[in-house]
Amino acid sequence: MPRQMRLGVFAVGTGNHSAGWRMPGADRSNQDPAVLLRIAAEAERAKYDLFFIADGLHAAAGDHPSFLARIEPVALVSALSQTTRRIGLGASISTTYSQPFTVARQFASVDHLSGGRAGINIITGANLKAGANYGRAHPSHAERYAIAEEFVDVLTKLWDSWEDGALIADAATGRYVDPARLHAIDHIGAHFQVQGPLNAARCPQGRPVIIQAGGSAAGQALAARTADVVFAVAHDLDEARAEYAGFKRQVAGFGRDPSQVHLLPGVMPVLGRDPGAARALLDELQSFVGDTDALTLVSVRLGHDISGYPLDGPVPELGETQGGHAMSKTLLAMARREGMRLRDLYNLIAAARGHWVLCGTPVMVADALEEWFTTGAADGFIVLPPWFPAAFVQFNEEVLPLLRQRGLFREDYAGTTLRDHLGLVRP
Repeated sequence: MPRQMRLGVFAVGTGNHSAGWRMPGADRSNQDPAVLLRIAAEAERAKYDLFFIADGLHAAAGDHPSFLARIEPVALVSALSQTTRRIGLGASISTTYSQPFTVARQFASVDHLSGGRAGINIITGANLKAGANYGRAHPSHAERYAIAEEFVDVLTKLWDSWEDGALIADAATGRYVDPARLHAIDHIGAHFQVQGPLNAARCPQGRPVIIQAGGSAAGQALAARTADVVFAVAHDLDEARAEYAGFKRQVAGFGRDPSQVHLLPGVMPVLGRDPGAARALLDELQSFVGDTDALTLVSVRLGHDISGYPLDGPVPELGETQGGHAMSKTLLAMARREGMRLRDLYNLIAAARGHWVLCGTPVMVADALEEWFTTGAADGFIVLPPWFPAAFVQFNEEVLPLLRQRGLFREDYAGTTLRDHLGLVRP
């Protein structure tokens, strides 16, 4: 089959734009089950690969509205497994503040509940204040990724501790399990000691799909070695092509097939009947953002508290952060390249949390996505609608048909599992 885009929706009930919830008719809650069920149903109607939700372990005024109050991700995708039938369900989990046996069990359960549609987004946690909710200091960036590397290895060992066919349940012989196909993992590492096996039989997908969003050197190495899907940050086409090629080389360097790891940049589409109308809509969204509305969000994205800097001054020299390296590095480099004031950077992060804002007519947006996809910058995209439901429905009804006409996106699901949708081999 011709190569086709992989598409996920980044589901935040108040909209991805930090002020999207203020648009007429917009949803205004990220913990109203009805809102999230509607997003998942619309994504499945449009044949997306993946419904995808983030998570964080700290809340403060000035953060994104959907991050202030939200449903715990595993609980949410467990519920959605019973209201959807085909779409993949990706949920984020912190490797810094979790235990691998519990997480392996949770996501194996979601995979069984959904018939093979679970995805796990591995996050180490960029918010430096998260440790205060667990009675300890937030680990350094290097330590968090050392923990994550071992965490993912334990997860895969646990999911593999049951072979296919280990569960027999033969009433005639009385044999319930084949002990030769059930294995302890006896893992002893720097951060975890886990005996195993898992108390859940082999997943329908073999293993849930592993998603990773880290773009630092450590994050890219973890993704290249272990991930099936990478949620990337990119704004410039030439830079995205270079990053894409370099990452695929890393994947091959670990002895993996680069076609089996999908790089999906985040994109916020803002649509209008003409370029001026699209720009006016974005300006309207930006007009809702005050000087303090997104201070926490911007500070977390940059890894430094910016509350003491004048927004109309230059972007300060902030130095290296122990928060999220890739997002901070990408945004600060763009700010210097384009001569931004701090307010310009603040507005960009308030709009799409630092991701690519694509503003124009449906044809212009489809053209841009096609160019990125066909010229080696992306395997698809994580779509970040500025608000729900109208902006999401508009993209699905005005842009997706254009991509389908060009043979770039599916007409219907061809399989039943998330690995089927993504064209991934079952391990």
